[in-house]
Amino acid sequence: MRKSDLLLLSSVLAIALIVFGICAALYLGKGETVVVRVDGEEYARLPLDEDAELLIEGVNGGTNLLIIKDGKAYISEATCPDLVCVHTGHADELKSIVCLPNRVTVSIEK
Repeated sequence: MRKSDLLLLSSVLAIALIVFGICAALYLGKGETVVVRVDGEEYARLPLDEDAELLIEGVNGGTNLLIIKDGKAYISEATCPDLVCVHTGHADELKSIVCLPNRVTVSIEK
């Protein structure tokens, strides 16, 4: 290999590392957020990587207890009659938690 070949190879490698670093910083720098909406209006926005409990006041006096623990968000208690929101399990980027009687939605956003 000649000196010019080594210089070209090092330049390409350096550019690739810079692009990889920028992409990693953009992707990894943004954490996921739990977004709670009541009757379509944003009620709360919480980081998924911090444990928390939030009592959500839905419409008509109904409530839902949102738990964020170990990077997972779920409804542990609700005053609605069917408790579908409690049995839904953890929310993720593809699955939201919905409580129709209380008009509450819990979703995960980047």
